[in-house]
Amino acid sequence: MDFLNVSLPEEIVREEKIGNFETAKKIIKERLSEDLPTLLKKRLDYEFERIERVIKDYPFDESSAKERLSKSIRDFSNEEYERLMKNGDLDYILINGEKHFEKRFVQNLVFANAQYAKRFESKRNDVRELVNKRITELVDGDRLKRYRVTAEISLTLKKDLNAKLLKCWLPFPSVESPIESAKLLSCDHQYMISSKNSESTTIYMEDLPKAGTKFTAKFEYTIHEQVTKVIPENVVDVHMKKYLSETLPHIMFSPYAKNLTFEIIGNEKNPYFKAKRIYDWITENVRYSYMHAYSTYDMPLVDFVISNLKGDCGVQALTFITMCRIAGIPAKWQSGWFVNPIDVSPHDWAYFYVKPYGWLPVDPSFGGSRRDIPELRDFYFGNLDAFRMIANSNFMADFDPPTRFVRSDPYDNQIGELETESGNIYYDDFETNVKVLSFEDISKST
Repeated sequence: MDFLNVSLPEEIVREEKIGNFETAKKIIKERLSEDLPTLLKKRLDYEFERIERVIKDYPFDESSAKERLSKSIRDFSNEEYERLMKNGDLDYILINGEKHFEKRFVQNLVFANAQYAKRFESKRNDVRELVNKRITELVDGDRLKRYRVTAEISLTLKKDLNAKLLKCWLPFPSVESPIESAKLLSCDHQYMISSKNSESTTIYMEDLPKAGTKFTAKFEYTIHEQVTKVIPENVVDVHMKKYLSETLPHIMFSPYAKNLTFEIIGNEKNPYFKAKRIYDWITENVRYSYMHAYSTYDMPLVDFVISNLKGDCGVQALTFITMCRIAGIPAKWQSGWFVNPIDVSPHDWAYFYVKPYGWLPVDPSFGGSRRDIPELRDFYFGNLDAFRMIANSNFMADFDPPTRFVRSDPYDNQIGELETESGNIYYDDFETNVKVLSFEDISKST
């Protein structure tokens, strides 16, 4: 996907900015008929698909948007709507001259504005209390726990497709720290689990591309909590080329990212304290916000974060990784699910490496959401709860077997992917359901 770093021709950018997407497509077709550099051709080829993905990210017209605000936020008024629009607080674009709003624009308004958070109906408090209670126990010195987790994931195709074969990749637990073991309990198709050296662990299956086709897998894994007592003066630099490099298009050492990183770390020489300064800056300055599908961004995701000072768990982790690498600290990606006895959802976090302690976990978004409780915020620098399922150990990791087309999420895999022999099947044409069947503390039995 490094072709995304190629700038679009200015006339295409102009038409897209004012919502004339059909005109933009026409210009792209004309440009593709010319003799073009390879990367520019790839960039223009992908822009057709990117435009469709962008439009799908903005499904609500103005009437629907007002209705959603009224239903989601108590006593919401039209005067408030007008004020929010005037202040640029609602995420919308123009499509053929009409306003269309992003699919999670209400939630992002709530994240950005404490006033609306108080009036927003949410079920997240129970999960937050559960996590905070366990972290507090760990901060107070409680012994580490191990859990056996059983989960089920199913992916269902919503409509018939004019194709011969439907291919499916579902995430599956990767046996890497802190996951100790994993096994498949059941699967409703013939399957193939990716090789042990794969950086994105999947279950691969095939079936007919008919509406209602369903792929289901149930698995079990064992995971432990991570707490490391670091003595900073014992830390020394280490060089690990793979984890110090750019990975285009998004782990990119742009001039702004480099300038900000060195501004943050200042004269600090100790790699552990450098990483801590980066973590502190992100958790203090970047607020949580849902993102559009990552595949629709045509700018480096890290530059988006440090320019807008907002972003979800994935781009916050990516920002930490990028800044650490700029500062000479090896850093890497990890992702899968946030899993607990109450709920499950996709989640991303990071690791950085310091000798002699090895890889230390960092969760900037969980730390940032606890910035008002310093001891809980600091826990997520170098330590990690066990409310996780790890499926991906690298950003932009290839599947095994590989996909033929650009995935719905080319950078991660948390809810599964579909494609046929003729193209990718985007998110809106399938539905994923994840269940936590059991979450058992097995610490006392070992």
